Amino acid sequence: MKILIDVMSGDNAPLELIKGAILAEKEYKGHEFVIVGDENIISDVVVKNEFDLGNIKIHHAPNVINMEDRPLAVVREKKDSSMGVGLKLLADGEGDAFVSAGNTGALITGATLIVKRIPGINRAAIASILPLTCPVMLMDSGANLNVSSDNICQFAFMGAKYMEKIYNIDRPRIGQLNNGTEYNKGNALQVESYQLLTESGLNFVGNVESKEVPFGVCDVLVTDGYTGNILLKSIEGMGKFLLKMLKEVLTTNFVTKASTLTMKAKIKEIKHRFDASEHGGAPLLGITKPVIKAHGSSDANAIKNAVRQAIFFVESEINKDIFSFAQDYDEKKLIADADKAYGV
Repeated sequence: MKILIDVMSGDNAPLELIKGAILAEKEYKGHEFVIVGDENIISDVVVKNEFDLGNIKIHHAPNVINMEDRPLAVVREKKDSSMGVGLKLLADGEGDAFVSAGNTGALITGATLIVKRIPGINRAAIASILPLTCPVMLMDSGANLNVSSDNICQFAFMGAKYMEKIYNIDRPRIGQLNNGTEYNKGNALQVESYQLLTESGLNFVGNVESKEVPFGVCDVLVTDGYTGNILLKSIEGMGKFLLKMLKEVLTTNFVTKASTLTMKAKIKEIKHRFDASEHGGAPLLGITKPVIKAHGSSDANAIKNAVRQAIFFVESEINKDIFSFAQDYDEKKLIADADKAYGV
């Protein structure tokens, strides 16, 4: 398969992203890699750092989407950006998946308008794996600030399909993030979503409070993108805080430093779990072709792992299942709406 990588977007572009592409090309043999960006800048970085691109190809894109750019810039004034060009290549069949660490709003807008949503899916969503003991997929973690109960239900179905395929979980448990576990908790959106999820046929375990999320009460956690993004960043921040506190405790004196040696493997394991770069990126579910959103601060290792996510996405053929679900969901909704209109 051919993986397209935007190497001009993100806090550490282009150096770390080019390094990440090189790491991916070395580790994931048998795949083609195309880095998208300003050819002159890329060539300068390669020469200056004495990189060997191997079989990696460069596709020229003279412009770049900045974090301050408005989302529509990717399809208007900056269509020639690395993000815009990469998405167009994907849409035209010149690649099998696209990875970018760039502006989230622009990436979602570009994926929606250039690559297109799967017919029947109303909103694409960012599917982030929370860095916990058991993998928990958060849907949505930043794509949609305002959603409907119908969107929440579709997020649940798409998340379930992903967890079934990637993590081999039979009938993933679906939870709805809320401020209480009772069915009537939350605002109108949560109450209505609760009803739809109960009737969905999914393995819905009910409302989940944020304090319970780290303890494996569900496999997929659904919410709006605004709330989800706050939860995601809170968990990431708390992980860094706890690691910092642990380091301070374990380096207090000679005795604690000595005892650290006996726990070195466990400490490394904990650090690994909370390291966002190990998860690489989050797929945009609901788009016709695989698009992976890498963290804005991604380093080379994170980009390499985002490529791994892209490869898994393509190989697992998750989108076939989502296409099938969306068609069936759309037909059932049309029937339900017709029944409601005629008072059936």
